Amino acid sequence: MPVPVGLMLSGGLVWHASQAAFSGRTTNSGVSWTAGSINLTNDSGGQPLFNLSNITPGDTGSRCIAITSEATVPTSIKLYTSTSNAPSNDISPYLDITVEDGTGGSFDSCDGFTPSAPVDYTGTLENLTTTRTNYANGIGPWPLTGNPPETRTFRLSWTFSATAPDSTQGGSTPNVNFTWEAQAA
Repeated sequence: MPVPVGLMLSGGLVWHASQAAFSGRTTNSGVSWTAGSINLTNDSGGQPLFNLSNITPGDTGSRCIAITSEATVPTSIKLYTSTSNAPSNDISPYLDITVEDGTGGSFDSCDGFTPSAPVDYTGTLENLTTTRTNYANGIGPWPLTGNPPETRTFRLSWTFSATAPDSTQGGSTPNVNFTWEAQAA
């Protein structure tokens, strides 16, 4: 019996000696993740871009709107439309719309607006509201860096066709929503 006890004692000593070997460690503390965010605002104060009545063939106008991004990640902005309250005498096939992006100008005045590229869209309001209806088929994209605030101004111009037929008298357009949406790039 002394031999097995001796083996156990010597094994215990070897185990204790191996626990006393050198060691080292390092810790990287405070690791966390924070999600980026995307937020867009515009300077319209809740007012519609256009709310006109009694327009006649050949009338024209324009309005600017500044879109400001507070996104903390790179994004791409697109513009698309939706409509409601379709009228029985829809004049949107006779309203020509032009969309430009650039800098300067505001909802109150397009003074100082400078387009940044060729026209982004030109066509009828009818075409715009039936073909540009979501982010996937929207006008754009306009890239943003994710270093807020970033502002891009859009000028929307319209012309009621000089060749609009008499049947457009008393007509109107559907209510149109212009939506600027940013998605992470």
